[in-house]
Amino acid sequence: MATTAQTTAVRDSSRTFLRVSIALQTLTVFFQAATAGLLLTSPRGELLHGVGARVMYGATMLYVLAAVLAWKPGGGSPRPVLYATGFLVLASVQVVLGIAHEPSLHVPLGVLMFGLSVLDLGRALSGRRTRES
Repeated sequence: MATTAQTTAVRDSSRTFLRVSIALQTLTVFFQAATAGLLLTSPRGELLHGVGARVMYGATMLYVLAAVLAWKPGGGSPRPVLYATGFLVLASVQVVLGIAHEPSLHVPLGVLMFGLSVLDLGRALSGRRTRES
């Protein structure tokens, strides 16, 4: 009986960590949108956007870690790992486009990333379970 309780506790804490990491990622992507607007109006906008980019990338890596922990030890679905890895790839492309100063690709990709992150956050917070979990 104790192992069942422990397994349930690990599963619940893994899901909570996953939800928190998705929320953090969504907030950091939203912050990036706000600082992108500051780039046009303030000399400090570039600094904030650069710092925000690093924080957003770190939040995305945290999301990958949370998805793996919710999958393997937590006994959850592997689907969030695919979502998190895909988002990490998009974030990597976004960083490259930002460094290359390609706003015609950087801005639409940022909008796409925000939309995908909000959708994933909604999926995680809705409490719906996938077939595998």
